[in-house]
Amino acid sequence: MKAIQIGAFGGPEVMDLIELDWPKPGPGQMLVRHEAIGLNFIDVYQRTGLYPGPLPAVLGREAAGMVEQVGEGVTRFKPGDRVAYNNELGAYAEFNVVRADHVVSLPDAVPSRLAAASMLKGMTAEFLVRRIWPVEAGDTVLVHAAAGGVGTILCQWLAHVGVTVIGTVGSDAKADYARAHGCAEVLNTATDDIAARVREITGAGVKVAYDSIGKATVDASLASLAKRGLLVCYGNASGPPPPIEPGRLARGGSLFLTRPTLFDYIATTRELDDSAAALFEVIASGAVQIEIGQSFPLSEARAAHEALEGRKTTGATVLIP
Repeated sequence: MKAIQIGAFGGPEVMDLIELDWPKPGPGQMLVRHEAIGLNFIDVYQRTGLYPGPLPAVLGREAAGMVEQVGEGVTRFKPGDRVAYNNELGAYAEFNVVRADHVVSLPDAVPSRLAAASMLKGMTAEFLVRRIWPVEAGDTVLVHAAAGGVGTILCQWLAHVGVTVIGTVGSDAKADYARAHGCAEVLNTATDDIAARVREITGAGVKVAYDSIGKATVDASLASLAKRGLLVCYGNASGPPPPIEPGRLARGGSLFLTRPTLFDYIATTRELDDSAAALFEVIASGAVQIEIGQSFPLSEARAAHEALEGRKTTGATVLIP
């Protein structure tokens, strides 16, 4: 089977399309034939060594397709079932062996490309909206990278529950896109003083700042918060943010700071199934539209990474085996 493998961290030049032997599922595992593969910033972090791991390795955590074989003891699924996952390494390949308890069933109404584009991003949005902080109708929040993969879903979901969203984008060209996907106000990180504009719009600041950019935006995010507001640092697109000493949170108005990961919020099979069910429900209702802005053949994974890192993408990106 074909797969994209990295042999050493350091850059996209180390990504190679190779042939591997077909994997076989062991106890509790399944062999999934991929129809679509999700591209996410966590793949970039692993490729560059920000999130180190053993080498060589096949990148990717998210894909959708069909069950080919099941291993001993697997009862959740059978060959022919349509499934998706977002918590198993090795997705940049035609097939992957995954743990059955890390996989969810796909409703008939959700195509594989849509699932691959939405599982990791959509379930990240799910826990940000529903579980990390009790946002309510009438609240105002700040969402960075509002035209990105997670941002597009997050803004729509927040707007759906009655939250006013101030989104940021990296260029004026993305502003209309962000407005069409849930943002009441859109700011440009390249030209606007984000914190000053947020204060101008809100008066007191926002309840929550959802920051997936990191180093370049964390100061503005903190300065945009209302008293007892929460900064959610859930990504590092511009690099890891610098350390924040506790006194700074006190001076900002008894602020809160968290650095969550999705996998701590889908740590059990029940949490995984509940999160997926909530995601598929808002997709089926039309409240959240999953935008696949671009797709690449698996063999062009390097170009896909370059586009993502260069902020040249909108919505989600998928790789096609």
